[in-house]
Amino acid sequence: MATPNIVDVATINGFTVAGQLTSNPADVIDVPAEYTYKINTIIIANWHGSVTREIYAWISTDNGSNYYRIGSTINVPAGTTLILLNKESSIYLDETDLLRLQAGNNDALDYIISGEKLTD
Repeated sequence: MATPNIVDVATINGFTVAGQLTSNPADVIDVPAEYTYKINTIIIANWHGSVTREIYAWISTDNGSNYYRIGSTINVPAGTTLILLNKESSIYLDETDLLRLQAGNNDALDYIISGEKLTD
C-alpha cells in the first residue's frame, strides 16, 4: 500500500457522494488502499423550513484512531446551503483516511461531496 504520486497519476476520476446526516457521526468518505482523494466541495443543505441546524466535520489520517475537526458547531440557517469546503480550500485524503460528518439534530441536513479519485 503506497500513497499515489499526484504528479504522475495513472487515472483521475471524478466522484460525487450524497446523503442525509443524522445525530450519529458517520464516515461518509473512506479512502481505499492505493488511492488519494482530492475533496473539492462539501455542500450542506438545511431543508427544514424554520429551524437552524448545526453541522460537525472531522478527518482522520490514521484510519479512525484519531479525528481532527475541520468544522465544529457551524450553524446552517433554515432553507439555506453552506459551502463547508470549496475548490479554493480543497484537501487531499490518503489511503485509509476518513471524512466524518454529523448533524446537530436528527434530520433536515443533506450533504453533497465532490472530488477526484487519483491512482498511480
